[in-house]
Amino acid sequence: MMRYMAITLLLWFLCLTPLAAAAPPPYFYPFVNPYEATVMELPKEFEVSLPKKVPLREFVVRPFPKRDIPEVFWYEKGLDCSLAYQDHKAPLVFLVAGSGSRYDVPRMQKLQKALYQAGFHVLSITSPTHMDFVVNASSGLPGIAEDDAKDLYRVMDLAWQEVRGDIAVSDFLLAGYSLGAFDAAFVAKLDEEQRHFNFKRVLLLNPPVSLYDSVQALDRLLVDNIPGGMDNFDAWFHDIFTETMHITESWEPGGLSGESMYRTYKRLQPSEANLAALIGLTSRMNAADMIFTADVMNGGGYIVPKNVRLISTTSLTRYAIVAYKTRFIDYFDQWLYPHYQKHSPGLTRQALLARQDLHYLDQYLKGSKKFGLIHNEDDVILVPGNIGYLKEIFGDRARIYPSGGHMGNMFHPSVVSSMVELLSGKEVAQ
Repeated sequence: MMRYMAITLLLWFLCLTPLAAAAPPPYFYPFVNPYEATVMELPKEFEVSLPKKVPLREFVVRPFPKRDIPEVFWYEKGLDCSLAYQDHKAPLVFLVAGSGSRYDVPRMQKLQKALYQAGFHVLSITSPTHMDFVVNASSGLPGIAEDDAKDLYRVMDLAWQEVRGDIAVSDFLLAGYSLGAFDAAFVAKLDEEQRHFNFKRVLLLNPPVSLYDSVQALDRLLVDNIPGGMDNFDAWFHDIFTETMHITESWEPGGLSGESMYRTYKRLQPSEANLAALIGLTSRMNAADMIFTADVMNGGGYIVPKNVRLISTTSLTRYAIVAYKTRFIDYFDQWLYPHYQKHSPGLTRQALLARQDLHYLDQYLKGSKKFGLIHNEDDVILVPGNIGYLKEIFGDRARIYPSGGHMGNMFHPSVVSSMVELLSGKEVAQ
């Protein structure tokens, strides 16, 4: 009997040992090409399971309630935000959208659900580069990280005042993706000084390292992949616009953007060159929306002549084409830098550019254990040396994946687990 029991226990132990020692399944991503990884939908079998609905409250904040809104933006009634809320005390994540994106674009909705499912309240905020934010919440010219951070911080304050009576919060957290992650780093630094939230953790998802380098890289994707080059931009853009119109029932006011065309055009299964150009075009269109809106809000003179009054029925096509041909760097050199130099006469172009870079926050990012980073080695917004720099700065607080393009793998189960781990400070099973 004793021998039988010993053999039984031994077999039981041997059966359990492989399970106990089993490593998490290796990361696998189905798209090797970084352009495909960036643009194409992740097949459902590779994507984390998310709830169809979450408890959600949408509301409006008005940082400048007495602001005179130009008639062309007749549909702007304040800055919309949304809160996914738990029925118990939980950490609150302020979530900042990427370049040119609203609080409710599909990526933000899915990210909100993923974090809600992990037990967080999630308050979603539009990017300071989106026209809704520029009209309702920007204090000047968007595009300078420290000032955009101040505008975001003001919105976060107002949003928290709006919801604080409805939810029980244990800690404040901050997260953002792409440009929203870059913004989040500067917001966190501002919070160190003003202490409104004392963010316990900050998660950066696929941020640029240098805004200048990333914008240049994205612009090259557009310029290098348009048949005939930028001289053929009008015809090429017209063809893409026509194709997307065939599969899109209607555009909402302000709805023709890089984000909307990106979602629509990728359904046409474009070639690799057009995939690359599409990524570049998305960046260019997001910048164009921001630049046009900022121009109108500041009285014109850059895209729109100063003596032109735009009303709700004005055709904006000619201004849009000019804006789409305007690079962010043109906007920086011709308008942003002169504007800032006027207020700080000794400011050089290089000094202002240097402030649009994570290197500007080197010591803070390296010394603060509250930060976590998720990135991909093949991210199309990065340049050589960026991944090495990020590993050096964030160390064991970084999760670097070998593939996934620019945010293409955001909802891969391994990546979502890393998000939760870095935000909660607890190791999560893959």
